[in-house]
Amino acid sequence: MTDKTIATHNGNFHADDVFSVAALKTILPPFTLIRTRDLEKIDKADIVIDVGGVYDADAGRFDHHQRGGAGARENGIPFSSFGLIWQKYGVEICGGNKDVAHAVDSGLVSTIDAIDCGHVEGVSEGISLSQTISMFNPTWQEDAHFDDCFDEAVEFASRLLTRFIASANGGISAREIVAKAIENAEDPRVIVLEKYTPWKRTVHDLSERALYMVYPSQTGQWRIQTVPVEPGSFEDRKPLPAPWAGLSDKELQAATGIDDAMFCHNGLFIAGAESFESTMKMATMALQD
Repeated sequence: MTDKTIATHNGNFHADDVFSVAALKTILPPFTLIRTRDLEKIDKADIVIDVGGVYDADAGRFDHHQRGGAGARENGIPFSSFGLIWQKYGVEICGGNKDVAHAVDSGLVSTIDAIDCGHVEGVSEGISLSQTISMFNPTWQEDAHFDDCFDEAVEFASRLLTRFIASANGGISAREIVAKAIENAEDPRVIVLEKYTPWKRTVHDLSERALYMVYPSQTGQWRIQTVPVEPGSFEDRKPLPAPWAGLSDKELQAATGIDDAMFCHNGLFIAGAESFESTMKMATMALQD
């Protein structure tokens, strides 16, 4: 695609049109952006976003304000223009990875769509990303041009979208690594990771028996961490032994008989030792406690 013209509405902007343009910037060559409500100019554009009253992805029309809207997801969240753009181009933007595209839709796109369409059920309270984008609009006290502010918002959204994609990709890759570690565990109650990888959601999805995770720290020592009863919970499936609580170095070494034991958190959810072998000994002792 070359020499494309993209049209969206002028004046006050929102997260859906800003993120739509940011998304297209990742896959299209430099294009001309027109912010207008002039129907003649809109009709001539190659891609039309959030204006024009038409949804036809094949024709490059991505509005959702027409009577009846532009459809909804299976969970009931209707599509705004960002969601329509993502349906068409999301997989391409994510390098062909459908899982990553779906994760970005679930974590970012659908929330922006929900807020834009007034579908607020299940949307967290507080300052939202949609509100943050809206803050790029000039206030009544500022002598600023809406188009310049829109460009600033697009640059901000582009960076955020890049990080959302990276995060989603990391989460999916982590799931594969943790799933393999669960499958290969000598004892299904103790899961060993060769390097630290986000694990909680995958462990809860795939293993009801896992009690402890063992993994190397960034500084080279090893850690043992309890598996909570559910993600976000402060209650563990099996805490570390109570006599270890709050001990470190010589005190913990005396309590465990492990020469390189380093610490145990007072909350009994994480402990560490210098070596992998010693950390596994801690796991064995915790299982027998």
